[in-house]
Amino acid sequence: MTKPLRILQITDTHLHASPDGQLLGLNTLRCLQQVIELASRGPIPDLVVASGDLAHDATASAYRQVRQCFTNLRAPVYCLPGNHDEADMLKTHMRTEPFHTTPLLIHHPWQLLFLDSTVAGKEGGHLSRQQLAAMEDNLGQRTDLHALVFVHHQPVPVGSAWLDTMAIDNPDELFAVIERHSQIRGIVWGHVHQEFDRKRNNLRLLATPSTCLQFMPDSERFSVDTLPPGFRWLELHADGRIETGVERLQKIPGTIDLASRGY
Repeated sequence: MTKPLRILQITDTHLHASPDGQLLGLNTLRCLQQVIELASRGPIPDLVVASGDLAHDATASAYRQVRQCFTNLRAPVYCLPGNHDEADMLKTHMRTEPFHTTPLLIHHPWQLLFLDSTVAGKEGGHLSRQQLAAMEDNLGQRTDLHALVFVHHQPVPVGSAWLDTMAIDNPDELFAVIERHSQIRGIVWGHVHQEFDRKRNNLRLLATPSTCLQFMPDSERFSVDTLPPGFRWLELHADGRIETGVERLQKIPGTIDLASRGY
């Protein structure tokens, strides 16, 4: 590995069947197009992770628009479902090149693990016993590789009371696996529509802004922030270091209904 593995994480795009679809007044397709145009100005990534809520209404038309937008990044795209997606529909429409829905990618000296935290009909997340067992098996087989986990729902509280009711409901089981495998360097997720960067011992915990509207950090009730959309870049080094940052548009592409109490 002569240079870092460069990853773009783009999340919570919330596209609709109609290109005119809006979320609290924002045209989500226009927002995504502008975020991808911003991301395209930087170095071409080795891969992109689209970490859930790609479609707001889980329609074939919405996933076709997702495909059209992400193709402009000229890199393989690894897709995870979110609570607004329909997991089988996402896998049907996002599994042909350059899109992938695999649970595992090895890019020496890194192993990337993609977990599906969705539960049909629920906003919160859960990690199945089968997924956790497969994760443990993959980690046990390749102890020589650094590892990074991607998932949609947050595995730790982010400080917003209403959002933290919709987190992974069995995080202790996930962290039990992690504690047995010291090569795991971090967990990266979407869902919370805000930037988050903490550490749990030596484990990096990262959340990424949405490509459309943002949620206000540390809020008791549903509240929308006025920060513009963005994406996260990560550079994974051969020694296990993670460099990362968030880039945002200069302004919100439209007007948000700040008085809304949900969607």
